[in-house]
Amino acid sequence: QVQLVESGGGLVQPGGSLRLSCAASGSICSINTMGWYRQAPGKQRALVASITSPGWTYYADSVKGRFTISRDNAKNTVHLQMTSLKPEDTAVYYCWLYCGTSSSAYWGQGTQVTVSS
Repeated sequence: QVQLVESGGGLVQPGGSLRLSCAASGSICSINTMGWYRQAPGKQRALVASITSPGWTYYADSVKGRFTISRDNAKNTVHLQMTSLKPEDTAVYYCWLYCGTSSSAYWGQGTQVTVSS
């Protein structure tokens, strides 16, 4: 099994920054994709950003130019640097790991990000 533990959420003013981190442990496949989803109240969970083991990245249009995803393969961690935060970024952010070889997906418990003045 794989465990994902997030940290770094909180309350920030519009225009501010936050850094989310996620540490993976357990039986982690060597080739994987890690990323962040978010879910706002009344909305579906949606992919925000992802990064593959070699470092290929994807960003949702709504966060391009403001968020940066990175990972440390040696430490099995993934980070999401969020800048120029907007109220519409308010959501619960979930860390996600996907193993293509087994088609298995794992989720963290979620961390709240609130952007408000």
